[in-house]
Amino acid sequence: MGIGCEGSNSTDPRTALWRNPKSRNPGQKDTIAIPALAVPCKACESGPQRMTDSASPPQSDYRIAHIALDEETILWRNADVEQERRVAIFDLIEENTFKPLRAAERGAGGPFRLTLAVRDGRLAMTIADADDVVIEELLLGLARFRRPIREYFAICDSYYQAIRKATPAEIETIDMARRGVHNRAAELLIERLEGKVDTDFATARRLFTLICVLHIRG
Repeated sequence: MGIGCEGSNSTDPRTALWRNPKSRNPGQKDTIAIPALAVPCKACESGPQRMTDSASPPQSDYRIAHIALDEETILWRNADVEQERRVAIFDLIEENTFKPLRAAERGAGGPFRLTLAVRDGRLAMTIADADDVVIEELLLGLARFRRPIREYFAICDSYYQAIRKATPAEIETIDMARRGVHNRAAELLIERLEGKVDTDFATARRLFTLICVLHIRG
């Protein structure tokens, strides 16, 4: 039998002579057909079939699709800070992981719209669905972030001055220190969000940059 679907009774004319030599016409030369070329049936081409529900549940998409900063919170900004904000938002939207645990338990699958603000010394994270309907608001105390924010401002100020007049080696040294402060702050943010939001290190770094922007005072 040629290679195809088991139990098939179809006869492929390319293999008929191979299976039944007596069917040759007088004077016809012997031919050898290759059964492996037999055409499989559609069931074989589609692979194993699985029973599935007619309505499959929607796939979750735990990420931030839009982020905004409360403009009333930001009292002052300069060109350097504005650039930091733009880059952080662009990189965050490009790739991030953000799963608000309580909202996810209630069936929220993302993507989410996030608004950041500072209220009464606390970080307010307002989380909405794709239709901009608020589904959860988180409040984080900022007491433990005061030192990292202060250090980040100081090292960023040194960095901005260095890129205008320092040597490449000096700029690299300051930039390494800046990354160290940034990394430690991101780890702290992940710790503070534990049990509330599942996120990754890169997302936490960019969120911390935006938290710093909210703390700028003229």
